[in-house]
Amino acid sequence: MAASEQVRALAQRAAEAINEKLGQDIVAIDMTEQMVLSEVFLIATGANERQVEAMADEVFKKLAEIGEKPIRKEGKGQWVLLDYSDLVVHIQSQELRNYYMLDRLWNDCPRLPLTLDELR
Repeated sequence: MAASEQVRALAQRAAEAINEKLGQDIVAIDMTEQMVLSEVFLIATGANERQVEAMADEVFKKLAEIGEKPIRKEGKGQWVLLDYSDLVVHIQSQELRNYYMLDRLWNDCPRLPLTLDELR
């Protein structure tokens, strides 16, 4: 079973918010075959702690505009996690992304296509 259209749309909106703050290497992973709790992991990289925080704030703001609130927010600085139940957003510094390699950990899961404007 693939991620629902509603969660795909939510991931797309979150990815757009991250892209607006110049997030890098934005990846959406379909977790439906692996996990019971979340359908999609959205992973992105920030250049520094301030950018990581700014991206998380922008995701929070853009999703709140459509009535979505995270059930929890964890982390600060180098890694912020926003849990929207079916969508979990991981925003990491390059150092932590290289260390934890979430993309590689879930490499056997399909990636979802994202449509993002090139802002750079």
